[in-house]
Amino acid sequence: MIRTECLIEAFRDTGVRKRLRISRRDRVRAVTCFDPPKSCTRCPRLAGFRRENRTLYPDFHNAPVGLWGDRDAPLLIVGLAPGLKGANRTGRPFTGDASGALLFASLLRIGFASRNNAQSGGGGTMSLHNCAITNAVACVPPKNRPTAQELSNCRPYLAAQLKAPEVVLALGRVAQEAVLKVSGQKPCEYPFGHGAAYRIGAQILICSFHPSRYNVATKRINEAMMDEVLMLCKKKLEAVQAGPSAE
Repeated sequence: MIRTECLIEAFRDTGVRKRLRISRRDRVRAVTCFDPPKSCTRCPRLAGFRRENRTLYPDFHNAPVGLWGDRDAPLLIVGLAPGLKGANRTGRPFTGDASGALLFASLLRIGFASRNNAQSGGGGTMSLHNCAITNAVACVPPKNRPTAQELSNCRPYLAAQLKAPEVVLALGRVAQEAVLKVSGQKPCEYPFGHGAAYRIGAQILICSFHPSRYNVATKRINEAMMDEVLMLCKKKLEAVQAGPSAE
């Protein structure tokens, strides 16, 4: 079971507060959990969409999808939002859709995961190692497109999840911008590009094209590119853990 964490703990830690640069407004608005509650209504459009899907797909998870993995993992992978028949069905990020197929295969090859006995992004009994996965928005959005306000509403949860990792891998431009905004940075100062890496305070942010079905079909990303960016994450982690002289 995924543990929850009260945001107030993070805000008591002045080092975390300085690193994340969370605004007073977000601190006041933040609900108190590491992950959104199952009945979250912060985004009326998304809450309504979940209700519709409970009728259409009563066997689906149909609730906010929380972080998968150890909340203290040194690598955090941030995607956009749950897919309707992927994570919204299974209740686990990237599990059950085509995006997960490419990502999980690379995680296995690079050593961030083990035991994949599922097909088509199923995830199965796969376990993550030194890695956790989440999304910038916890609920499935219509047409896979969250609004700016919905991204903002989920920001306090992402802020809590960003407390521990030393390296953050953002899958797609929207995820990258969500991470930068949590950190109080201006996205325009950090151009998005596959394999781009930036030091943001005490963390390293690495960017990748999202492993979506569309991006794979149009050859914007492939297995080799996914492997390369995850290997970069691994090398950055090793350098950080070895000390400043190794970076």
